[in-house]
Amino acid sequence: MQTSLSVSSAKLIYTKAGLDISAGGVVAEESDRYAVGLNNLQENIPDIIAYLQNETNLTRKTIVEILLKSKTIDLFKKNPQKYMEQVVQIISAKMRHMIVDGIKYTKIGDDEYYAQELFETEELTGYLSKNMIECKKSVYEYVVYESANEENFAKSFEKNERVKMYAKLPSWFEIPTPLGSYNPDWAVLIEVDGNDKLYFVLETKGDITFDALRPKESAKIKCGRKHFEALGNEVSFDDIDKFEEFIEEKVVL
Repeated sequence: MQTSLSVSSAKLIYTKAGLDISAGGVVAEESDRYAVGLNNLQENIPDIIAYLQNETNLTRKTIVEILLKSKTIDLFKKNPQKYMEQVVQIISAKMRHMIVDGIKYTKIGDDEYYAQELFETEELTGYLSKNMIECKKSVYEYVVYESANEENFAKSFEKNERVKMYAKLPSWFEIPTPLGSYNPDWAVLIEVDGNDKLYFVLETKGDITFDALRPKESAKIKCGRKHFEALGNEVSFDDIDKFEEFIEEKVVL
Protein backbone atom coordinates (compact mmCIF):
# COMPACT_ATOMS: atom_id res chain seq x y z
CA MET A 1 0.00 0.00 0.00
CA GLN A 2 2.91 2.36 0.69
CA THR A 3 3.95 2.42 -2.98
CA SER A 4 0.36 2.85 -4.21
CA LEU A 5 -0.63 5.82 -2.06
CA SER A 6 0.03 9.36 -3.22
CA VAL A 7 -1.39 11.73 -0.61
CA SER A 8 -0.41 15.38 -0.57
CA SER A 9 -1.28 17.82 2.21
CA ALA A 10 -4.70 19.44 2.07
CA LYS A 11 -4.71 22.98 0.73
CA LEU A 12 -6.98 25.76 -0.40
CA ILE A 13 -6.57 27.15 -3.91
CA TYR A 14 -7.27 30.84 -4.39
CA THR A 15 -7.68 32.51 -7.76
CA LYS A 16 -8.10 36.16 -8.66
CA ALA A 17 -9.59 37.30 -11.93
CA GLY A 18 -10.72 40.46 -13.61
CA LEU A 19 -13.91 40.76 -15.63
CA ASP A 20 -14.02 42.33 -19.07
CA ILE A 21 -17.61 43.29 -19.85
CA SER A 22 -18.41 44.26 -23.41
CA ALA A 23 -21.15 43.97 -25.99
CA GLY A 24 -19.80 40.55 -26.85
CA GLY A 25 -20.31 39.24 -23.34
CA VAL A 26 -18.36 38.77 -20.11
CA VAL A 27 -14.82 37.39 -20.17
CA ALA A 28 -12.89 36.45 -17.00
CA GLU A 29 -9.11 36.71 -17.13
CA GLU A 30 -7.11 35.13 -14.30
CA SER A 31 -4.51 37.44 -12.79
CA ASP A 32 -3.35 35.51 -9.75
CA ARG A 33 -3.43 31.98 -8.31
CA TYR A 34 -1.94 30.65 -5.09
CA ALA A 35 -2.39 27.84 -2.56
CA VAL A 36 -2.56 27.89 1.25
CA GLY A 37 -1.53 24.72 3.05
CA LEU A 38 -3.77 23.43 5.81
CA ASN A 39 -1.05 21.57 7.71
CA ASN A 40 -1.30 23.73 10.80
CA LEU A 41 -5.05 24.26 10.80
CA GLN A 42 -7.23 22.31 13.21
CA GLU A 43 -10.04 20.30 11.69
CA ASN A 44 -12.40 17.50 12.66
CA ILE A 45 -10.69 14.18 11.93
CA PRO A 46 -13.16 11.70 10.35
CA ASP A 47 -13.69 8.18 11.68
CA ILE A 48 -11.50 6.30 9.21
CA ILE A 49 -12.45 2.86 10.54
CA ALA A 50 -16.19 3.48 10.10
CA TYR A 51 -15.63 5.00 6.65
CA LEU A 52 -13.56 2.06 5.38
CA GLN A 53 -15.97 -0.44 6.93
CA ASN A 54 -18.94 1.13 5.13
CA GLU A 55 -17.09 1.25 1.81
CA THR A 56 -15.51 -2.23 1.86
CA ASN A 57 -17.79 -4.30 4.18
CA LEU A 58 -14.70 -5.56 6.00
CA THR A 59 -14.70 -5.98 9.78
CA ARG A 60 -13.18 -3.29 12.00
CA LYS A 61 -10.54 -5.78 13.14
CA THR A 62 -9.46 -6.47 9.56
CA ILE A 63 -9.35 -2.78 8.67
CA VAL A 64 -7.23 -1.94 11.74
CA GLU A 65 -4.85 -4.78 10.84
CA ILE A 66 -4.51 -3.52 7.24
CA LEU A 67 -3.81 0.04 8.33
CA LEU A 68 -1.27 -0.92 10.96
CA LYS A 69 0.63 -3.25 8.63
CA SER A 70 0.62 -0.64 5.85
CA LYS A 71 2.49 1.84 8.07
CA THR A 72 0.85 4.75 6.23
CA ILE A 73 -1.17 6.42 9.01
CA ASP A 74 1.07 9.49 8.82
CA LEU A 75 -0.40 10.15 5.35
CA PHE A 76 -3.90 10.14 6.87
CA LYS A 77 -2.93 13.13 8.99
CA LYS A 78 -1.78 15.07 5.91
CA ASN A 79 -5.07 14.76 4.05
CA PRO A 80 -7.71 12.51 5.68
CA GLN A 81 -10.29 12.51 2.88
CA LYS A 82 -7.84 11.84 0.07
CA TYR A 83 -6.11 9.14 2.11
CA MET A 84 -9.40 7.34 2.85
CA GLU A 85 -10.53 7.47 -0.78
CA GLN A 86 -7.26 6.01 -2.05
CA VAL A 87 -7.21 3.29 0.62
CA VAL A 88 -10.75 2.26 -0.40
CA GLN A 89 -9.64 1.99 -4.04
CA ILE A 90 -6.60 -0.13 -3.14
CA ILE A 91 -8.51 -2.47 -0.82
CA SER A 92 -11.41 -2.86 -3.27
CA ALA A 93 -9.08 -3.67 -6.16
CA LYS A 94 -7.24 -6.26 -4.07
CA MET A 95 -10.53 -7.84 -2.99
CA ARG A 96 -11.72 -8.12 -6.60
CA HIS A 97 -8.51 -9.84 -7.67
CA MET A 98 -8.70 -12.23 -4.72
CA ILE A 99 -12.19 -13.18 -5.91
CA VAL A 100 -10.83 -13.78 -9.42
CA ASP A 101 -8.10 -16.09 -8.09
CA GLY A 102 -10.73 -18.37 -6.59
CA ILE A 103 -13.50 -17.96 -9.14
CA LYS A 104 -15.39 -21.00 -10.38
CA TYR A 105 -18.13 -21.11 -13.01
CA THR A 106 -20.71 -23.91 -12.97
CA LYS A 107 -22.63 -25.09 -16.01
CA ILE A 108 -26.34 -25.03 -15.08
CA GLY A 109 -27.89 -26.65 -18.14
CA ASP A 110 -27.62 -27.47 -21.82
CA ASP A 111 -30.29 -25.10 -23.14
CA GLU A 112 -28.50 -21.75 -22.72
CA TYR A 113 -27.75 -19.98 -25.99
CA TYR A 114 -27.64 -16.66 -27.79
CA ALA A 115 -30.53 -16.34 -30.24
CA GLN A 116 -29.67 -16.15 -33.94
CA GLU A 117 -32.12 -13.26 -34.16
CA LEU A 118 -29.73 -11.08 -32.15
CA PHE A 119 -27.08 -11.50 -34.83
CA GLU A 120 -29.58 -10.92 -37.60
CA THR A 121 -30.95 -7.68 -36.15
CA GLU A 122 -27.61 -6.22 -35.05
CA GLU A 123 -26.75 -3.39 -37.45
CA LEU A 124 -23.19 -2.97 -38.72
CA THR A 125 -21.75 0.43 -39.56
CA GLY A 126 -18.56 0.80 -41.57
CA TYR A 127 -17.00 1.82 -44.85
CA LEU A 128 -16.22 -0.76 -47.51
CA SER A 129 -12.49 -0.73 -48.42
CA LYS A 130 -11.73 1.30 -45.28
CA ASN A 131 -12.78 -0.75 -42.26
CA MET A 132 -15.10 -3.38 -43.69
CA ILE A 133 -14.57 -6.50 -45.81
CA GLU A 134 -17.06 -8.79 -47.53
CA CYS A 135 -17.16 -12.34 -46.15
CA LYS A 136 -18.75 -15.70 -46.93
CA LYS A 137 -18.08 -17.70 -43.76
CA SER A 138 -19.36 -15.20 -41.21
CA VAL A 139 -22.87 -14.85 -39.80
CA TYR A 140 -22.79 -11.38 -41.33
CA GLU A 141 -22.26 -10.46 -44.98
CA TYR A 142 -19.52 -8.05 -43.92
CA VAL A 143 -17.01 -7.82 -41.10
CA VAL A 144 -16.20 -4.43 -39.57
CA TYR A 145 -12.65 -4.36 -38.22
CA GLU A 146 -10.97 -1.90 -35.84
CA SER A 147 -7.30 -2.57 -36.59
CA ALA A 148 -4.98 -4.05 -39.21
CA ASN A 149 -4.61 -7.15 -37.05
CA GLU A 150 -8.38 -7.66 -36.95
CA GLU A 151 -8.47 -7.29 -40.73
CA ASN A 152 -5.77 -9.97 -41.05
CA PHE A 153 -7.72 -12.31 -38.79
CA ALA A 154 -10.91 -11.91 -40.84
CA LYS A 155 -9.09 -12.50 -44.14
CA SER A 156 -7.30 -15.55 -42.70
CA PHE A 157 -10.58 -17.00 -41.45
CA GLU A 158 -11.99 -16.64 -44.96
CA LYS A 159 -9.02 -18.30 -46.65
CA ASN A 160 -8.39 -21.23 -44.30
CA GLU A 161 -10.36 -24.32 -45.27
CA ARG A 162 -10.51 -25.62 -41.69
CA VAL A 163 -12.48 -22.56 -40.57
CA LYS A 164 -16.13 -23.47 -41.12
CA MET A 165 -17.71 -20.34 -39.66
CA TYR A 166 -16.70 -17.29 -37.66
CA ALA A 167 -18.11 -14.07 -36.25
CA LYS A 168 -16.74 -10.76 -35.03
CA LEU A 169 -18.64 -10.73 -31.76
CA PRO A 170 -20.94 -7.74 -31.10
CA SER A 171 -20.78 -5.69 -27.92
CA TRP A 172 -23.82 -7.39 -26.37
CA PHE A 173 -21.99 -10.76 -26.28
CA GLU A 174 -20.45 -10.60 -22.81
CA ILE A 175 -18.89 -12.89 -20.21
CA PRO A 176 -19.83 -11.91 -16.64
CA THR A 177 -16.87 -11.49 -14.26
CA PRO A 178 -16.42 -9.96 -10.79
CA LEU A 179 -14.58 -7.08 -12.49
CA GLY A 180 -17.35 -6.30 -14.96
CA SER A 181 -18.49 -7.88 -18.21
CA TYR A 182 -15.95 -8.97 -20.81
CA ASN A 183 -16.36 -9.08 -24.58
CA PRO A 184 -14.23 -11.57 -26.63
CA ASP A 185 -13.32 -10.51 -30.16
CA TRP A 186 -14.11 -13.59 -32.24
CA ALA A 187 -16.08 -16.84 -32.27
CA VAL A 188 -14.53 -19.41 -34.64
CA LEU A 189 -15.74 -22.90 -35.60
CA ILE A 190 -12.81 -25.07 -36.70
CA GLU A 191 -12.64 -28.64 -38.01
CA VAL A 192 -10.05 -30.84 -36.29
CA ASP A 193 -9.87 -34.58 -37.11
CA GLY A 194 -13.32 -34.50 -38.64
CA ASN A 195 -14.89 -32.83 -35.60
CA ASP A 196 -16.01 -29.23 -35.25
CA LYS A 197 -14.92 -27.25 -32.21
CA LEU A 198 -15.91 -23.73 -31.22
CA TYR A 199 -13.29 -21.24 -30.01
CA PHE A 200 -13.80 -17.83 -28.48
CA VAL A 201 -10.75 -15.74 -29.23
CA LEU A 202 -9.31 -12.65 -27.61
CA GLU A 203 -7.32 -10.94 -30.36
CA THR A 204 -4.79 -8.65 -28.70
CA LYS A 205 -4.39 -6.13 -31.54
CA GLY A 206 -1.01 -7.59 -32.52
CA ASP A 207 1.33 -5.75 -30.15
CA ILE A 208 0.07 -6.49 -26.63
CA THR A 209 1.05 -9.51 -24.57
CA PHE A 210 -1.07 -10.93 -21.75
CA ASP A 211 1.47 -9.81 -19.14
CA ALA A 212 1.49 -6.28 -20.55
CA LEU A 213 -2.27 -5.81 -20.22
CA ARG A 214 -3.67 -3.78 -17.36
CA PRO A 215 -4.22 -5.92 -14.22
CA LYS A 216 -8.00 -5.53 -14.47
CA GLU A 217 -8.01 -6.60 -18.12
CA SER A 218 -5.75 -9.58 -17.41
CA ALA A 219 -8.04 -10.66 -14.57
CA LYS A 220 -11.07 -10.50 -16.87
CA ILE A 221 -9.28 -12.77 -19.35
CA LYS A 222 -8.53 -15.20 -16.54
CA CYS A 223 -12.24 -15.26 -15.68
CA GLY A 224 -13.03 -15.83 -19.36
CA ARG A 225 -10.89 -18.96 -19.40
CA LYS A 226 -12.59 -20.27 -16.24
CA HIS A 227 -15.99 -19.52 -17.74
CA PHE A 228 -15.40 -21.63 -20.83
CA GLU A 229 -13.65 -24.40 -18.91
CA ALA A 230 -16.98 -24.93 -17.15
CA LEU A 231 -18.62 -25.63 -20.52
CA GLY A 232 -16.40 -28.67 -21.09
CA ASN A 233 -14.55 -29.68 -24.26
CA GLU A 234 -17.17 -28.25 -26.63
CA VAL A 235 -15.90 -24.68 -26.28
CA SER A 236 -12.50 -23.08 -25.67
CA PHE A 237 -11.21 -19.58 -24.93
CA ASP A 238 -7.78 -18.30 -26.01
CA ASP A 239 -5.86 -15.03 -26.13
CA ILE A 240 -4.03 -14.97 -29.47
CA ASP A 241 -2.45 -12.14 -31.47
CA LYS A 242 -1.64 -14.00 -34.71
CA PHE A 243 -3.88 -16.28 -36.75
CA GLU A 244 -0.92 -18.55 -37.62
CA GLU A 245 -0.22 -19.19 -33.94
CA PHE A 246 -3.88 -19.95 -33.36
CA ILE A 247 -4.04 -22.58 -36.12
CA GLU A 248 -0.68 -24.15 -35.24
CA GLU A 249 -1.74 -24.54 -31.63
CA LYS A 250 -5.30 -25.79 -32.19
CA VAL A 251 -5.02 -27.89 -35.34
CA VAL A 252 -2.68 -30.68 -34.24
CA LEU A 253 -3.24 -33.88 -36.23
